[in-house]
Amino acid sequence: MSQKAAAMALAALAGVSLTSIPAAAGATPRRSVRADAGVQVATAPGIPRLPSGLTALSWMVADADTGSVLAAKDPHRRLAPASTLKTLFAVTVLPKFSADSVRQVSATDLAGLGAGSSVVGVKQGGRYTVGDLWRGVFLRSGNDAVHVLAAMNGGWQTTAREMQQTARRLGARDTTVKSPDGYDAPGQVSSAHDLTVFARAGLADEDFAGYCATARAVFPSSGGTSIENTNRMLVGSHGMSRYPGIIGVKNGYTSKAGNTLIAAARRNGRTLLVTVLNPQSQVVNGVYKEAGSLLDWGFRTSDNAQPIGTLGADRTADDGPLLPVAAEAADVGTRDGVLWRPALVLGAGLAGMAVLGLGGLLAAGRRVRVRSGEGRGRPGGGS
Repeated sequence: MSQKAAAMALAALAGVSLTSIPAAAGATPRRSVRADAGVQVATAPGIPRLPSGLTALSWMVADADTGSVLAAKDPHRRLAPASTLKTLFAVTVLPKFSADSVRQVSATDLAGLGAGSSVVGVKQGGRYTVGDLWRGVFLRSGNDAVHVLAAMNGGWQTTAREMQQTARRLGARDTTVKSPDGYDAPGQVSSAHDLTVFARAGLADEDFAGYCATARAVFPSSGGTSIENTNRMLVGSHGMSRYPGIIGVKNGYTSKAGNTLIAAARRNGRTLLVTVLNPQSQVVNGVYKEAGSLLDWGFRTSDNAQPIGTLGADRTADDGPLLPVAAEAADVGTRDGVLWRPALVLGAGLAGMAVLGLGGLLAAGRRVRVRSGEGRGRPGGGS
């Protein structure tokens, strides 16, 4: 067994997610208050008011380290996800191929690419490393790169089925996968809850964390093309300043989904995740502004505030073994000039619980990637 595989196996044995630990018998019920239609926020001394001007159909604020949900609006509302679904694609496929593996692209690899899809510039007959393809997925939300990676993984439908299985194992029950790249397809939906779960699982993987934090790179087309991440909170572009402490993760747009975004940021030892789906304000950069205001709110709340729920808490034994999910943050470093966190791991105390309570549990690590741009009016696909 390789060193990486051994590490993943060890992580799986110790990596019991906090989402799988039920509340203690007799514990005080978590209290919440509806601040607006469909909105829930924990009640505790010192909790600030939620920001004004929130127009998204659904959103969530969660602690990436503990899985605690701090506030949400209709978190299980099933909506088109656009390219934020690429996080689930990456969690499912990224662990399978080394970054330096090379693929020569065939016409079959690119078959079925949706009209109006965002692309990074993959060409038939071209030779690309897997790392190049993942940068195309994360930075440019390239559906062409997704198609090639899915072909390597056994095909489009096989990949969709595996993504569905991964979602269930993570306790994400609102998601139905039809098109792995996030391109609008009949019946394809996810939710603020599920997308937050996927991002949290992805950040537990060093490669995922690195890719989603990369602001700029060179893609090997036409001798080398500079590409920039379309996540304006990460790059600081198109009238947006780079958000303080930003880590990533992924943005998206389709005509059906509107603008969608999963954003992670870290300050003072806390890592928060915010997912915002389809703001209705129509203001420029609205999805980024609403996400930023929710992150600001989350960082102002006490780190011991009583949560309103826990990510993935509705999973059942039928969903299969848990994947290793974040609980304690590693140090933040820099990559390509942006903050990133290499991985999230569980504390030693939970390792004992894993051995005593779930002996023999072994789960493969998963990874995820994401990307997309502020609405460009594309008729269908993941941005």
